[in-house]
Amino acid sequence: MKIATWNVNSIRARLDHVTHWLEVHQPDVLLMQELKGTEFPAEAFAPLGYQAEAVTQKAYNGVAILSRHPIEVVAIALPGDEADGHARYLEVNTNNTRIVNIYLPNGNPVGSPNFGYKLAWMARLAKHMQQWRENNIPVIIGGDFNVIPEDIDCHKPASWIKDALFQPETRGWYRTMLGYGFTDAFRALHPDLGGAFTYWDYFRRAFETNRGIRIDHFLLSPELATRLVRCEIDKEPRSQPKPSDHTPIWVELQ
Repeated sequence: MKIATWNVNSIRARLDHVTHWLEVHQPDVLLMQELKGTEFPAEAFAPLGYQAEAVTQKAYNGVAILSRHPIEVVAIALPGDEADGHARYLEVNTNNTRIVNIYLPNGNPVGSPNFGYKLAWMARLAKHMQQWRENNIPVIIGGDFNVIPEDIDCHKPASWIKDALFQPETRGWYRTMLGYGFTDAFRALHPDLGGAFTYWDYFRRAFETNRGIRIDHFLLSPELATRLVRCEIDKEPRSQPKPSDHTPIWVELQ
């Protein structure tokens, strides 16, 4: 089973990129974040054999899941805050697998309400992950975590020291999630690989000089971690004209 995740930075702007990538790579499931619109073009993916579910929001956020198998929606919002109306979470069952797509808040600037919202969101997610473990629910969580877990996951740590993605509190919550028994799929298979990034900004030739960060992740519960075969970053879409600032990352499970 091949599962991919990709922050597309506007599905309207990147629809051709996504359909081409699906035709070439044919994952069983694709998670997308930052759709940026209330209308999701499910009809564009049906001819390719994909069913679609999406949670959308005008101009901001938005997450979607495409699957070659029937999708049962479990939840369209992260539990713990009924007032949180952001489209950042989609939990489904497909192909006998619980899959969760997240677009975790950016949180910048540090010290602002945005940062508080980020940390609260991470606390809610960690609590939910703990409940999955207590209830023995196998689950894979993928998406844009907006977390740089370790120094190896960015080109130059000094450049990120004041960024919300790199703060001790942010990284601490990520380690808490791992402490509940979840596995960072990429690092499990590539423990010492530097320069492996999923995001490069649009300025100062960041992609061409590989000044990036790894912030798109897959976390696997113990049951699914034993099925992990591969986890790779596909940089090719980032090299295309008018790309997203993120690129896909995918896992293969036995």
